[in-house]
Amino acid sequence: MSRRHLTTLRSIIAAWGERKRFRWELEQMSKDNPHLIDDIGLTRRQVEAEIAKPFWRR
Repeated sequence: MSRRHLTTLRSIIAAWGERKRFRWELEQMSKDNPHLIDDIGLTRRQVEAEIAKPFWRR
């Protein structure tokens, strides 16, 4: 595997980790501080849809 392919692979894996972490934090926020969801301009339905996505989906 070339160096460029490894760099691309690392970038993809990093993005997956960020999405997974973001969705976990969003879920925690919706449980612990649901009023903050309104503050960031999301609806409950939008939050549920985002949380339900697998880590590889944008």
